[in-house]
Amino acid sequence: MKIEALLSELESAIPQLEKINEDVSKVSVGWQIDHSFNVILAICKTIQASDPVKYEASFNLKRNLLLMIGTFPRGKAKAPKTTIPTGEITQEGLRKKLDAVKAEIPKIQSLHPDAYFYHPLFKKLNLKRTQRFMEVHTNHHLKIINDILK
Repeated sequence: MKIEALLSELESAIPQLEKINEDVSKVSVGWQIDHSFNVILAICKTIQASDPVKYEASFNLKRNLLLMIGTFPRGKAKAPKTTIPTGEITQEGLRKKLDAVKAEIPKIQSLHPDAYFYHPLFKKLNLKRTQRFMEVHTNHHLKIINDILK
């Protein structure tokens, strides 16, 4: 699923930001949305600042498998501190971040194919793989949101 469609799904969950189901996750729907936006914003900033000349293609079986199947296992990775939501999460705040995300996404579409984002497990992801990572990561959190709301 394309990132724009995933963002629409996140947007539709904003009114339910306070919902929690500890059998699914210890954090709220709002946290899941905020984290997803933080990740996209951080990736967009990082890939725009990358130097395509420094990109080196490499084989990474785990990366290839997870991006191909389009899912991440739950509870296995730890979010970087910079992407963990802080402070009060409000509908207004989430909508502002959504607007920022919608403004950043088009900026990366026209980057050099070797512009890259560095991920600690997956290493350097070129533009195409970065876009796929954002989709899979966002979908991962949407699945958690949907399970919380069941």
